[in-house]
Amino acid sequence: MKQVKPKLIDTHAHLDMGHYDDDREEVIERAMKKSTGFINMGLDLSSSKKSIELAKSYDNVYAGIGFHPHEASKFNSSTLDKFRELSKHKVVKAIGEIGLDYYRDNSPRRKQREAFVAQLELACELELPVSVHNRDSTEDLLRILKSQTEVPAGVVHSFFGDYDLGEEFIDLGLYLGLSGPVTFDGNKRLGETVKELPLERLVLETDSPFLTPAPNRGKRNEPGYVEFVAKELAYLKDISFEVVSETTTRNARRLFDLNEC
Repeated sequence: MKQVKPKLIDTHAHLDMGHYDDDREEVIERAMKKSTGFINMGLDLSSSKKSIELAKSYDNVYAGIGFHPHEASKFNSSTLDKFRELSKHKVVKAIGEIGLDYYRDNSPRRKQREAFVAQLELACELELPVSVHNRDSTEDLLRILKSQTEVPAGVVHSFFGDYDLGEEFIDLGLYLGLSGPVTFDGNKRLGETVKELPLERLVLETDSPFLTPAPNRGKRNEPGYVEFVAKELAYLKDISFEVVSETTTRNARRLFDLNEC
């Protein structure tokens, strides 16, 4: 059977998490009915393996493998060898979720930085894009990226900065991921920023089960809700939903090498 191309792509979800143990298949079916594909990002070695198994089970579902900064204390040199092996699966399309989180500091900052750099270098070696987490760590994150001999392609996950910061990331060759917060009433500044950012450098995300967009804020998130992010982007830019859908999906296909989907 010929694979149907999705109209929308959620480039960042976590459906391997326990939040979906009772109805994971139904959640994925709802996304497929809305013609939505998604990339399931790993949070550690176990989560990355689960992401691969999930992606192998469904059309238009792909996997990222990576150590989230919260889990960086568990990261070691053998992790890279294991990720090299996992990357051989065709469904693996990214190194992620990686980055820095100085808000919760669940792992020592030094370990976060070491894991981040190692995974950036691995992404370059494997020629895979990255999905970069940044929370209260922009200064160090930019310093590390700018100090790299080579910056891999990738996306800044759930971008929440101003226009100047967005430009800095774009100048480094990165895309910006927009998720639920862009729909929140209290985030008018982000909305104003998004109006000015180039659509050609934006991709859509949910971060399911977190960051649920309006009108479902407060409920568990799921990939099918990415349409609400797309609708808000269309409203902010005063363009059609179809243009947002076509452009962000094309961006995601190009960035994550999803041309077969």
